[in-house]
Amino acid sequence: MSKNKTKLMLGLPYYFWSAAFVILPLFMVVYYGITDKNGALTFNNIASIAKPEHIKSLWLAIELSIVSTVICFLMAYPLAMILVKYGKGRSSVLVMLFILPMWMNFLLRTMAWQTLLENNGVINAILGFLRLPLIHIINTPGAIVFGMVYNFLPFMVLPLYNSLAKIDENVINAARDLGANNVQTFFKITLPLTIPGIMSGITMVFVPALTTFVISNLLGGAKILLIGNVIEQEFSQTNNWHLGSGLSLVLMIFIVISMIISAIFDKDGEGSLL
Repeated sequence: MSKNKTKLMLGLPYYFWSAAFVILPLFMVVYYGITDKNGALTFNNIASIAKPEHIKSLWLAIELSIVSTVICFLMAYPLAMILVKYGKGRSSVLVMLFILPMWMNFLLRTMAWQTLLENNGVINAILGFLRLPLIHIINTPGAIVFGMVYNFLPFMVLPLYNSLAKIDENVINAARDLGANNVQTFFKITLPLTIPGIMSGITMVFVPALTTFVISNLLGGAKILLIGNVIEQEFSQTNNWHLGSGLSLVLMIFIVISMIISAIFDKDGEGSLL
């Protein structure tokens, strides 16, 4: 058997998986999104994003996603630098400890924070015992942002860590030998060299934050509707797969744009998690 045939045979499980769980579902979304209940071609499902209630949910989702992404970046960059600088020889262990909570089910982690943040929850019980002001964050946009940051922070840290770990220390030392201080070294050497990781991290946080509906359901009390919630309701409650698919196609535009931007700045895959 030739090498080409061997590679083809070894790739068959992957091709089957891609066709069954990626290509076919996407085809169904596109089909339902551009047809009506009678199967006739229409773009009304996509155009419905312009309805006031839909555009409001979309802009709110974009706003909260941007806020969450910025917060994740501001928290993740210093953390990634600490892991690289002080984790030599044991960095893999530190990274493993950091991502260990991610092994727990996403839904369970979010439900745990729902219990902690509710008005009569654990955090307020502790604050009340200590005679401190209580917090009322549950069922607010702030709670949703908190949940997004908690769940998606590792997806920002790991690409940044990977990019920072690939920087040759001799480059940093050369900059300092030439008279650059720490601030100049960071903005002229470290930051530009980690742009692939930054763009990869932004994509990996912004996209799931934009499309989420579980976090807003649990921490927003289903009172704050993001575009993900609207799409989920169209599928599960109103059983309008055509409208849900049409709105999903609009979200796919944002996802594709994010992936293109990430590919432009990370052509060699330097910001990947591997």
